[in-house]
Amino acid sequence: MSQSRGRSLAGVLLIGVLAIASNACAAHADRQQPNIIYLMLDDAGYGDFGSFGSPYVKTPNFDRLCAEGMTFTNHYSGSAVCAPTRCVLMTGLHTGHCRRRDNTAKAMTQELSKKNGRPLVFLEDSDVTVAEALHNAGYFTAGVGKWGLGNPGSAGVPEKQGFDYWYGYLDQVHAHDHFPDEIWDGGKMVSVVGNQNKKKETYIPYEQERKTLELIRQNKSKPFFLYLAVTPPHGAYIIPGTDPTFKMYKGIPGSTQVQHYAAMITRTDQMVGKILDTLSELHLDENTIIFYTSDNGPNAPFVKAIDSAGGLRGTKRMLYEGGIRAAMAVRWQGHIPAGRRSDFVWDMRDVFPTLCELGGAKNPKNLDGISVVPTLMCKQQKSRDIHYWEIHSPFQQAVRFNNWKAIRFGTEEPLELYDLKNDPQEKRNVAVDNPAVVQKLEAFLTTARTDSPYFPAVQKKKRKKKKTL
Repeated sequence: MSQSRGRSLAGVLLIGVLAIASNACAAHADRQQPNIIYLMLDDAGYGDFGSFGSPYVKTPNFDRLCAEGMTFTNHYSGSAVCAPTRCVLMTGLHTGHCRRRDNTAKAMTQELSKKNGRPLVFLEDSDVTVAEALHNAGYFTAGVGKWGLGNPGSAGVPEKQGFDYWYGYLDQVHAHDHFPDEIWDGGKMVSVVGNQNKKKETYIPYEQERKTLELIRQNKSKPFFLYLAVTPPHGAYIIPGTDPTFKMYKGIPGSTQVQHYAAMITRTDQMVGKILDTLSELHLDENTIIFYTSDNGPNAPFVKAIDSAGGLRGTKRMLYEGGIRAAMAVRWQGHIPAGRRSDFVWDMRDVFPTLCELGGAKNPKNLDGISVVPTLMCKQQKSRDIHYWEIHSPFQQAVRFNNWKAIRFGTEEPLELYDLKNDPQEKRNVAVDNPAVVQKLEAFLTTARTDSPYFPAVQKKKRKKKKTL
């Protein structure tokens, strides 16, 4: 990482607008079923937030949630790409157990071919989602944004996976178009006014905001769960040139693409501000807990231009810290003390049991996650010893064991080992110096995953040496 950007991870963690944490802890909520809003940006990096040290991207409402709630510096996404992260979040199973372990299947079986002719793996009827659990506990459940776990006609569509209502995209490739001519709305595809005949007049992120505020108002008198899987700042990197946020970033380092990217983050952050205003107007602040994060790390051009990974190594599609560590802010006024900062280690598989405990929902027994409600309520809680990730483009495995982090490319390659306490940027591979730790983690990897016909574990392909003349 260039010294000119002058930002180490240690520096990131010292920067922010947070007040000194109070030792006082809040009591549990009097209301047994708080409203739950879980907002997840698409491809925003760990370093793309003001309170995580970004000198470029303005996120005043993320920073406000940090100041009014709890900031997590050791929170992780479910994967380093979109679809498996969403599968982990929805099912509470890590990527060694969940159904979707990469964006596309790496083994095209006859079954998949017969179902949809594409290498896509969808949720099945047997899968239980957090939306289903909350719905059964009496919540109105709605989602806005990108789904990615089931296309029309499959068992994986949101309405068959616990959601009362969904607005947005089903196919993740379709979500790359911010001016689509049709969109999924309440169980059917509908035409988007303004985008017919190749016109680009209706910017769907604006519609996501409008629909979100509408859903809050319509359901103010009942407990609701809103899953806001918004599409910015994922490519195509575009925001209308008339948007004030686009003009805000004139002169930002890098290309015009970086300008669009930063503007998309800030524009979504403004949406969060409108959500907060609406909750206040409806007197729902103390009855609503808000989670604000991102689904995986940023793409390489933004790491290079504006240090979107916050000094961490790696990008989207990589299991180094920059690909999977995600900024997280949680606010619940009157219950979570303001200005608290936590280094508790958790990841998106923990969201399912956490929301079940908050909402009084039945928690399935086979989940990989644990509830982090004790940490949210300022109680002492021990993090699990081991966290696991895998991805298949190419096949990688990663393990976090306390402050140790191991990563392996392929099934037979030696483990890389990093000491995150002293080397959070994963610069020095210390595997040779710590054989006992390596042996322990290699033993763990033999049992960490279940076999999948669609996502087989494979050895890293050897590069062919070029013939020299």
